[in-house]
Amino acid sequence: MELLISQSVRIKLANKQPPVSEEDIRQCFANKNGKTLLDTREKNVSTPPTRWFIAETDLGLRLKVCYIPNAPDGVIIRSAYAPNADESRIYTKYGEFK
Repeated sequence: MELLISQSVRIKLANKQPPVSEEDIRQCFANKNGKTLLDTREKNVSTPPTRWFIAETDLGLRLKVCYIPNAPDGVIIRSAYAPNADESRIYTKYGEFK
């Protein structure tokens, strides 16, 4: 799967704490154990809708990955960062496979 990451998003990811790399995002896609959720917040509305999930990198770093499916073989990365407690709670309740 191709990850499409704009230069402005790459800069944003590099400035996160901790910084997030393209490889971190790839690992999260590979390690995902659940379904993706739609981002329904008004300020984040996109067409097609932004989807998100929380997964760990191979080293155990937990990240929220926000993306837009881009058929047929890729996704547009909007953001990736350490989730806050509310995001983790929502994903545990609605996204994780139990």
